[in-house]
Amino acid sequence: MSAAHHHHHPGYPFSAIVGQPLLKEALLLCAVDPGIGGVLVRGDKGTAKSTAARGLTQVLPAILRKPVCAFNCAPGQPAAACAVCSAQEPPTATLAEVPFVTLPLGATEDRVLGSLDLQLALQGGQRAFQPGLLAAAHRGILYIDEVNLLADHLVDVLLDVAAMGVNAVQREGLSVSHPARFTLIGTMNLEEGDLRPQLLDRFGLMVEVTAPTDKSVRAEVVRRRIAYEADPQALTSQWQAQQDALRAQVAQAQRLLPGVALGDAMLELISHLCCEFEVASLRADIVMHKTARAIAALQARARVTPDDVRAAALLVLPHRRRRKPFEQSGMDQDKLDDLVDQARQAQGEGQGSEGAPPDAAPDEQEGQEPQDQQEQQEQQNGEGEGAQQTFAIGTAGSARKISVVTPSTSFPASPASGRRSAVADASRGSALRAVPDANPDRLAVGATLRSAAVRGALAGEAGERLQVTREDLHRQVRSGRGANLIVFVVDASGSMAAQRRMEAVKGAVLALLTDAYQRRDQLAVIGFRGEQAQLLLAPTRSADLAEQGLRELPTGGRTPLPHALQLAAQLLQQSSQASDELPPLLVILSDGKANVSLPGSQGDAWTQTLEAAANLAAQAIPALVLDTESGYLRLGRAAQLAEALGAPCLTLEQLTGDALALTVRAQLGKR
Repeated sequence: MSAAHHHHHPGYPFSAIVGQPLLKEALLLCAVDPGIGGVLVRGDKGTAKSTAARGLTQVLPAILRKPVCAFNCAPGQPAAACAVCSAQEPPTATLAEVPFVTLPLGATEDRVLGSLDLQLALQGGQRAFQPGLLAAAHRGILYIDEVNLLADHLVDVLLDVAAMGVNAVQREGLSVSHPARFTLIGTMNLEEGDLRPQLLDRFGLMVEVTAPTDKSVRAEVVRRRIAYEADPQALTSQWQAQQDALRAQVAQAQRLLPGVALGDAMLELISHLCCEFEVASLRADIVMHKTARAIAALQARARVTPDDVRAAALLVLPHRRRRKPFEQSGMDQDKLDDLVDQARQAQGEGQGSEGAPPDAAPDEQEGQEPQDQQEQQEQQNGEGEGAQQTFAIGTAGSARKISVVTPSTSFPASPASGRRSAVADASRGSALRAVPDANPDRLAVGATLRSAAVRGALAGEAGERLQVTREDLHRQVRSGRGANLIVFVVDASGSMAAQRRMEAVKGAVLALLTDAYQRRDQLAVIGFRGEQAQLLLAPTRSADLAEQGLRELPTGGRTPLPHALQLAAQLLQQSSQASDELPPLLVILSDGKANVSLPGSQGDAWTQTLEAAANLAAQAIPALVLDTESGYLRLGRAAQLAEALGAPCLTLEQLTGDALALTVRAQLGKR
C-alpha cells in the first residue's frame, strides 16, 4: 500500500479491535520499550493479526524527522551515509507518524539491505548507496506477514540487524553502515510450518491468537468491520477519544520507563521462573526484565510487582520452552501461579531477597505417556489381522541426514527454498559470482558497471559519462538450497504389531521427520492397513501435523501395499503439476508382505506391488525402502520391492545406527 493511499483511508482503529487482550498488550509493550525485541503473532487465519499490527502506528506518539531523509535519522544523530542530515544546513525536522514498513515475502536482499544507487553510478560513475527497507523502518515498525515463509538467508540478515541495531552493507564495492533500530512484528499461521528455534528466540514476545468462540463476540467483530468498510471516517471518529487516550498512555509510559525500579527479589523470581520452565536462552531473562518494567510503566507505576513478572512470563516464556521439534510449546499456568504466589508470600514475610522461592517439582515432560499405560494396552499380541491398537513412538535417536541427488534436468531451477537439495543456479541464495551474459535474467550490477568503466578507460573515454553496452552485461549466479517433498508410506497392518515393531517404525519416521523439519521440507504421510491405503496428511511444511498423524495411526488388519504405491504415485503426479514443484523423495516403511489387491481388482497383490514399483522407477522417483521385517524367518519381500524401485533397502536396525547418512540417487533409466 503506497503512503499516499494511506492518508485517504485511515487504518482500522486499534482501540476498536474486539477481544485479543494479550495481542494488544504485547504490541503496546513493544511501543513503550522497542528494546524488548518485537512480537511474533501466531494463530489461525482471520484473527485480526495484521489489523492489530497495522493499527499500532496510530496510537504511537509521533516522532521528529526531516521530510526528505531516507534514513529516518533521529534529530542530532545523523547517519554517516545520510546526505540530507549531514548537510551544512539540514532541513528542519517536523512531527511525523512512526514509519510502518511491510517486508514482502518476495523481497530481494538488495531491496532489504540497500544497494548501489544505479542512477548516480550511471550518470557520474560515483558510488552511492541507495537505502533499503531497513533504513526506512529505523525508529519504526518492520512488519512481516507469514514470517515463517520468508527465505532463510533474509531471516538471518534480519535477525543480525535486529540484534545489533545497525545495518552494515558490504557489497558491490560499497561499505556503508547506518542505524536500524525497529520493532519487529511477525505474523504466522502454524499450518504452513513453524519457525526455526533460533528465530523464535529472537522475537521478544510471542502471542498465540485464536478466533473467538463466543457468538456475541463474533457478531460484534462483524458489526464493527462492516461499519468500517461502509464509512472508515465515521468509525475512526467514533473511536477517536479512546485512540487519543491510548496514545497519551503510551507517551506517559515511555517517559516513566527509565525510572521504573525492579528489585532484587523480582529479578530472582524472573531467573527462578526461567530455570523452572527449563528455558535455555538467557535472552528470556533479559526480555522478561524489560517486559515487566514496561508493564509497570504502562500502568503508571514506579515499581515492578510479582503480578507484572507473571504477566511478562506469559508473553516471554512459552515459545522459548520448546526444546526439540515436536515437543509442544506452551505453559503450565497452575505451576506459574504457584511459583508467583510463593514469591508473593516471601515478599509479604519481609524476607526480601533471601526469600528465593523453593524449587518446585520438575514437571513431567509433555507428550510422553507413562510407559506402564502403554504396557497395559499391549496385553494381547495383536498378530491377529483384526485386532487394532495404537503404539507409542519409539525413541528416535538423532535425526538422520538424507541428501537427495536429482539429475539437474528433471526439475526447475527455482524450487521452494529449503535446506536439503543443492540448487546449482538458484533464484535466491548467496551470490557466488557474475558471468558475462548478453541477456541476463538477474543483472549483476557491480560487475556490469566495472566492465563498462574498464572498457571506457581503455578506450580513452575517462571523465566522460559511463556508457553500458550489451557486452558489459553480467548475470549473477546464486547458490541456494531447495526443499523436497518427502512422502512417507507407512505400513500399519497387523503384522506390524508383532514384537512392538510399530513403535520402532514410528521412531524411525520421527527421526526422518526431525531432519525434514530442520531442512524445511514438505511432508506427506500415507498409511495403509485393512482394505485400502489413505492419505493421512496432505503435503504440508508443518512437521508437527505429520507427527500428530503418526502418533494417532492405529495398527491392525491386512496389507494393501499395491494401493499405497498407487496413491503415492497419484500424489506425486498432482504435486508435480503445482507451481513450486519440489523434487520428491518416497520413503516406504513395510515388510512388503502385500496381501490385498487393488480395490475392485482380483489380481495377485504381490504382482501388482511390483508393477506399481516399476511404474514409479520408470518416472525416476528417488525412493528409500525401510524393511520392518524382523525375526529369524524373513521372506525378504522389502528387498525385492526396493530392487523394483531401483532404491536402497535398509533394515530398521541399520537405520538406528546413529551416524547414518543416506544418499538417495535418482537412478535414471534403470528399470
